[in-house]
Amino acid sequence: MKKITLLGSTGSIGTQTLKVVDRNSDKFAVTGITGNRNIELLENQIRKYKPSKAAIADEALFKSLKNNISDTDTKLYAGTDGLCEVAAYTGADIAVSSIMGIAGLLPTIAAINQGIDIALANKETLVTAGRLITNLCKEKNVKLLPVDSEHSAIFQCLNSDNSKFLKKIILTASGGPFYGKKIIDLKNITPAQALKHPNWSMGRKITIDSATLMNKGLEVIEAKWLFGVEVSDIEVVVHRESIIHSMVQFTDNSVLAQLGLPDMCGPISYALNYPNREKCIVGDELDLAKIASLTFGKPDEETFKCLALAKKAISIGGTMPAFMNGANEAVVEMFLNEEIGFCEIGETIEKAMDIYIPKYEYNLDDVVNADVESRNIVNKLIRG
Repeated sequence: MKKITLLGSTGSIGTQTLKVVDRNSDKFAVTGITGNRNIELLENQIRKYKPSKAAIADEALFKSLKNNISDTDTKLYAGTDGLCEVAAYTGADIAVSSIMGIAGLLPTIAAINQGIDIALANKETLVTAGRLITNLCKEKNVKLLPVDSEHSAIFQCLNSDNSKFLKKIILTASGGPFYGKKIIDLKNITPAQALKHPNWSMGRKITIDSATLMNKGLEVIEAKWLFGVEVSDIEVVVHRESIIHSMVQFTDNSVLAQLGLPDMCGPISYALNYPNREKCIVGDELDLAKIASLTFGKPDEETFKCLALAKKAISIGGTMPAFMNGANEAVVEMFLNEEIGFCEIGETIEKAMDIYIPKYEYNLDDVVNADVESRNIVNKLIRG
């Protein structure tokens, strides 16, 4: 039995991970789980999976949840310290890092420090602290296994000792719900419209990131750190069907691709079972004849400037990617709260980046400070 700690058990990736666990109950045991505000779901998960430790991120809900699970043997913690406690000290073999945003950074580091392998579904961990994380994984001899469908696809294509022949990574993007539209078409977009992704069922924040193409920008940065390539060697291609999850091109110009239906259970299962491939009993089989055709196009980085801003952030380097990520998290929340328009997401991030001066010799505290400063600057830009 492989012991799993699930960081972010009540979110989209978390619930799909538990679906994989349920269908493979002879292989996996859940020893730790953490959730955010969905107290009812977290209580149900604690009762079903009986983890030794659990944590709720929102400290205001701790007392209520503790009372609700007082008849169980699970020890409950709260806040960032509680998340880190669960991440590090449940005796897990692997931790699934799926807490949304930079909130997942410190718990992921806590698990790495204990030598626990990471199934990474939180791209912000590498976006904000890529150099620190990759160095720490090497120091602790920890495997960093990608769960994002695109990075899992690249990982699978390179998993035959052929990475030394790698020429280029080709990241596919669905293009989101507004592909083909221009800025004038996006002025009056509502959160409800932006949350209607054409292919994937995801959380609210990542769905908005997909609509702005920021999600693809974050994935470019994540790919740089995961696979040790330059951003100039990563190409983004819009692939509306979301069947090819990504590709790699080798020095002889051959291209390998990983295909599958848009279902996260496949990448999750691959990371949890690595280095083995287990028979898939979650998800449907790909029927290419039914799909019939696959299409490709170039992303419009002028209209969807968030992709270009992410590339700019990593080219500047230092703490700029952490700052850019924090600014994005702040403006996406403002958009979802209908404080700003859709087009103001990219515009505000760009203005904030123009103000910020990054640090190039940095540690974890500097990353956290960059995130805090980004939110303060965005708040001043929007609210005065």
